[in-house]
Order: sequence, then C-alpha cells, then structure tokens
Amino acid sequence: MEEIKKYIDTNKNRFVNELIELLRLPSVSADPKFKNDVLKTAEAVKAQLVAAGADKVDIFSTPGHPVVYGEKIIDTKLPTVLEYCHCDV
Repeated sequence: MEEIKKYIDTNKNRFVNELIELLRLPSVSADPKFKNDVLKTAEAVKAQLVAAGADKVDIFSTPGHPVVYGEKIIDTKLPTVLEYCHCDV
C-alpha cells in the first residue's frame, strides 16, 4: 500500500493536469453545436486509456453520443472492476 501512496504523491501534479486538460474540452452533450467537441473528448479519453496501459480500447458510435470502452485484464481469476464516467462538462 505504501508503494501506491508514493506513486500517487509522486504523480499528483500530472494527474491533476491531465484532468484539467480533459475538462477544458467543451463536451456539452445537451447542445448539438458541441457534437465535434464531444467526439474529441471521446478520443482524448481513449488516448488516456491507451497511455494508462489498457489492452483494448474502442470508441463505439451510438444514436446519441459515443461510448468509450477500455479493458485491462491482469488475471481472469481476479474480480472485475467496472468504472463508469460521464464526460460532459
């Protein structure tokens, strides 16, 4: 656990800066004029998942807004963790 805490402390500024960059994208899903920005946000999330080491990353089109899916399987015998994030600023 100490290694994890040290990693978080060491990388805190990077984590905050990455979040700020993502939040700067005007991904307003309720306003059609921001449709391209919502797509850019999906691409940015995909890039972050790839950079984080996800083994499989896809963007799926839907009748509404895109869905970004990322997967990292460390051991199939371990429990699955699902994280949902609604990217709409």
